[in-house]
Amino acid sequence: MSFLFLSKLLPLFVYPLGFSCILLLVALWLCFKRSGWTFVPVLLAFIVLMTASNVKFSNSLVTSLERQYLPLENTPKAGAIVILGGATRNQESPRIIPDMNQRGDRLLYGVKLYIDGAAPYILLTGGRIKWYGGNSSEAEDMAALMEIMGISRENLLLESRSLTTYENAIYTKEILDRRNIKKIILVTSAAHMPRSVAIFKKQGIDVIPAPTDFLVSDRNLVENKVSTESRIISLFPKAESLDRTTQVMKEYIGTYIYRMRGWL
Repeated sequence: MSFLFLSKLLPLFVYPLGFSCILLLVALWLCFKRSGWTFVPVLLAFIVLMTASNVKFSNSLVTSLERQYLPLENTPKAGAIVILGGATRNQESPRIIPDMNQRGDRLLYGVKLYIDGAAPYILLTGGRIKWYGGNSSEAEDMAALMEIMGISRENLLLESRSLTTYENAIYTKEILDRRNIKKIILVTSAAHMPRSVAIFKKQGIDVIPAPTDFLVSDRNLVENKVSTESRIISLFPKAESLDRTTQVMKEYIGTYIYRMRGWL
């Protein structure tokens, strides 16, 4: 099995939902064996899901990553704006154009920086795993959307081979070197920025972080404290919080694996 496949598969057993499913399977096995310990994995699964889907717990985890790099106060200057993939769904029936997913802010923020004169080029990076998301590369999909937004193809540089953030940096470096570009503005989701910056800097690239797609705002941090009603509601599980907890776990696991491999 390839490293890429294992990197997608193995964490599923660690993330809250997958881990809880494993615990419930254990409970079923214990039930079949008529064991008196059946309640233990059921209770553990309940605790895992309730904790991971708790708003306050999720927000705390998210901000531990998102607040490491904050938005730029002034428009910086660089040789290129690099936008990492992961923001699109490829064009396939019934879609007539590539769709932007929940990370689509990456494209919008990249275009804003370009319009503000931050750099003469936008470098779009990202391939597409054939068994995990379609045929056209993420870079090509982003380019199609950029043209709809009015960005000329002449000002777009495409890196369509990478399948991981590490490869994003490796192949981006090749393009930058060919054009003698020394400094970039890196656009990606705020929670993904710490790992991305470390990887790009490891390749000797001068990086200006430009985070976007913030999952937790300042208001989100205090909204569950403003009234008795909000405090009560914050105790209930939310699917959105479970998803955010999983995203943060993915980043921390990815950081650990990349550090073990010497990629950052």
